[in-house]
Amino acid sequence: MFGFNFIGFDSMTYVIKYANGRVDKEGRGLSFFYFQPNTSIVAIPMGSNNLPFIFSDMTRDYQSVTIQGQISFKIGDPAQLAALLDFTVDARGRYKKDDSEKLNQRIVNEAQTAASAYLHSLGLKEAIRSAKSVEQKIVEGLEASQSISMLGIEILSVNVTAIRATPEMERALETETREKLQQEADQAIYERRNFAVEQERIIKESELSTEIAVEEKKKQISEKQMEARIQQAENDRKLREMHIEADISVENQRKQLIEQKSANDRKNAETQGYVLETTLQPYKDMDWKTLMALSNNTDARSNIAMAFRMLAENAGKIGNLNISPDLMETLLK
Repeated sequence: MFGFNFIGFDSMTYVIKYANGRVDKEGRGLSFFYFQPNTSIVAIPMGSNNLPFIFSDMTRDYQSVTIQGQISFKIGDPAQLAALLDFTVDARGRYKKDDSEKLNQRIVNEAQTAASAYLHSLGLKEAIRSAKSVEQKIVEGLEASQSISMLGIEILSVNVTAIRATPEMERALETETREKLQQEADQAIYERRNFAVEQERIIKESELSTEIAVEEKKKQISEKQMEARIQQAENDRKLREMHIEADISVENQRKQLIEQKSANDRKNAETQGYVLETTLQPYKDMDWKTLMALSNNTDARSNIAMAFRMLAENAGKIGNLNISPDLMETLLK
């Protein structure tokens, strides 16, 4: 009525009231009457804002990548921001201009500028895997930006949700990755088979070593048995030699004994012969008849035999001699 209006704001809005081009009052959550013809009201939201962004850039190997994320910020110095951008509202509290879009674009531009220099130093594969590094570079760039400082903005956080290549390059990378994974799978299969072959070889070598050890043990046992047999044969040979030597010794002793006995018998015979010869020496030159007479032999048969011998010796002197069978039988009996 008559140009006077009432307007009120919440506590999250910083209000600056200009009257006749001069600041009349300012603060958060103000409510007041004002005269519309000479009053201008600026309302700046003080809450935190989430600004999504997406922009494209080039990597070191001239590949295009798209960076997508979100910047959280708040207005730190509303008076300073009001001096640069128009946040004037009408009687209904609606902004006459949409300078918030300008603010958002400036922040995104600064973020892109901060990320661009870093992305230009990376290859495509490195850039895709460098989300955290890009976040850090954007934060550092925004905090060091003179434009952000002049706008009175405080950066709360930066989140890079995705860094993506072009669809064609993504397919190429997928193909490359798929081929690489296939190669790794083939390598894994090869290594597994090679491992199996190696294990089989180790088992075969172990079995062969075991067989060799067994054969070597058998060989050692055979050698020991052969040595034992050789030793036994040597012992038997030595025993036989000892027996032979013993037999030879016995035979030698027997030989010596026989020779000794023979010598003794010979000496005994010589002694007996000498004794007999000495004993018979007196009778050597005596007539047998005398010896017969000295023997005092009373055997009739001996006397008859002697008589016949004398008859035989004197046969030339005997003319006829008749001996009847009866006499002969009697003599023989």
